[in-house]
Amino acid sequence: MRAVLQRVKKAEVIISGNTHSKINNGILVLLGITNSDNEIDMDYIIDKTVNIRIFTDKDGKMNEDLSSINGELLIVSQFTLYGDARKGRRPSYSDALNGEKFEKLYNIFIEKIKNIYDSSKIKTGIFGAMMDVSLINDGPVTILLDSKRVF
Repeated sequence: MRAVLQRVKKAEVIISGNTHSKINNGILVLLGITNSDNEIDMDYIIDKTVNIRIFTDKDGKMNEDLSSINGELLIVSQFTLYGDARKGRRPSYSDALNGEKFEKLYNIFIEKIKNIYDSSKIKTGIFGAMMDVSLINDGPVTILLDSKRVF
């Protein structure tokens, strides 16, 4: 499982010209799932997402986590995180989970994170929809996570 965490001042998902969801101060999570992912992978990404200390404290150091700033989460599915562009010019997505399996795990991910963090502060995109995602990256701070720890 892979996630791109972006510390944001605000982020928004627009579908068919309409705002579907938006957050202020928090983390935009772009989530990719591969064929071999399981609950252990999911728990690793969830724990890192909720507890990563990427927000600044009163001394300007990145020491604060999401709950300490009362932050929000916007979770968006993104199968392209498993795009492999090492050969040719068109990425291969053979490692990306897709369809019903991805949707099922994406929804489980959301439910699990809602069980450990304030669900009123969690927003999502719509799985499989063509989404316009806009953000104001705070910092910028962008963290890459991979549950297999390949980076």
